[in-house]
Amino acid sequence: MMRHILQNSVGRLTINSTRLWKSCYGIKSEFSEENIEFWLACEDFRATASPDDLRWKAQQIYEEFIQPTARREINVDHHIREKIMKSLEEPSLSCFSEAQKHIYLLMERDSCPRFLHSDAYLSLKHKSRSLWYI
Repeated sequence: MMRHILQNSVGRLTINSTRLWKSCYGIKSEFSEENIEFWLACEDFRATASPDDLRWKAQQIYEEFIQPTARREINVDHHIREKIMKSLEEPSLSCFSEAQKHIYLLMERDSCPRFLHSDAYLSLKHKSRSLWYI
């Protein structure tokens, strides 16, 4: 399911799933909201056409998610951090690819399964099914 949600990043499913993901009770701390936000920021970054925009977006993503003590720091090892820091000198569309893949795997193995078994998600799922039959 995680693969389907994330691979369809420009589609309605991702937008609705992201809203659901972020709005459920306790979701921000329990399910690592920063990971999905980072993943979406990387998708937006990879769609960037202008070299100038690429540079400032790369810096913004680094400051918000990668640098130590970042406001919404994601869990990546120091080797990935160093590669990203070096790539900021001449950012390319792939400078966050390794970190994005790492975070995707973390979400697929941990956050998404916990979310799909959470009371908040199951309650919403039950409500949506009962509304379907009305």
